Amino acid sequence: MTGTILLTGGTGFIGSHTAVELIKRGYEIVIADNLSNSCADVIGKIGIITGVTPRFYKADVCDRESLRAIFSENDITEVIHFAGLKAVGESVIVPLSYYRNNIDSALSLLEVMDEFGVKRLIFSSSATVYTAGDVSPITEDMPTGGCTNPYGWTKYMIEQIIRDKSVADPEFSAVLLRYFNPIGAHESGLIGEKPNGIPSNIMPTITQTVAGRLDMVHIFGGDWPTKDGTGVRDYIHISDLAAGHAAAIDYARTHTGAEPINLGTGTGYSVLELIRAFERVNCVNVNYDISSRRAGDLGVCYASAEKAERLLGWHAVKGIDDMVRDAWMWEKKSDIPKQT
Repeated sequence: MTGTILLTGGTGFIGSHTAVELIKRGYEIVIADNLSNSCADVIGKIGIITGVTPRFYKADVCDRESLRAIFSENDITEVIHFAGLKAVGESVIVPLSYYRNNIDSALSLLEVMDEFGVKRLIFSSSATVYTAGDVSPITEDMPTGGCTNPYGWTKYMIEQIIRDKSVADPEFSAVLLRYFNPIGAHESGLIGEKPNGIPSNIMPTITQTVAGRLDMVHIFGGDWPTKDGTGVRDYIHISDLAAGHAAAIDYARTHTGAEPINLGTGTGYSVLELIRAFERVNCVNVNYDISSRRAGDLGVCYASAEKAERLLGWHAVKGIDDMVRDAWMWEKKSDIPKQT
């Protein structure tokens, strides 16, 4: 395979697993990350898992000069753009930081790609771009916009920027991957989700509670119209999500335009079902309480994965038991300090 794939934000949770998947498939990769929400030691762990240590640049994707250096020193043919701030709750508190960082980084990247004639982009988007509603499964032709937080709006806006770029340049190829709820970790336990500070996502909250680093899991809402009253989400194993990016690279090499594609399993699990599976598979108890609903939450949200199967030849292969087993293996091998 010719050319090199640049992974911006490649030392993060999704980026690092995608790096492993791409190396495993024989792709040459380069990683750029400013390490604002990740650690440089991930590069070495990718090397241990794959036998190949990728080239790494500590760089901010908002910085065009840093990007130009990376493109000058490497034969970049595709980019997977992960870099960006990603905490929904934090985005409500500091919205300007999210708009400045996420949109600036996307614009800087697209401009430098233009300078170097790079025509293929995989964008790390999100199910938060969909207009809020309780209709599931969610298909790619459902309305977008009406986002409930600044993080979601940045993803929506960047998708539009990429669409406009693809209209202006008929040779440009982009895949807009809309993630649902990635959880789990690499089966080796060497890389996984390691949030800074108190986690906001469900799985690191569960694992850190069982490990004694947090007191309990707070479930928001026990009166949703679901089988057990807790919210239902589409949880997808991080390794399956990574495989979806490799499939998207193959697709982008043979198509043009901007194509939105969901990455999910097509199956919803409630929060309590996730907790029960974690307890059963790992033979542990999870301390939790059920409190009132949060503003902006939905009772049920899961994907239609039909388009990914049809266009990418991709579907999730790992189940909920794999997700909770691998997440706990990662937690047991990690060194996250106890939260205060």
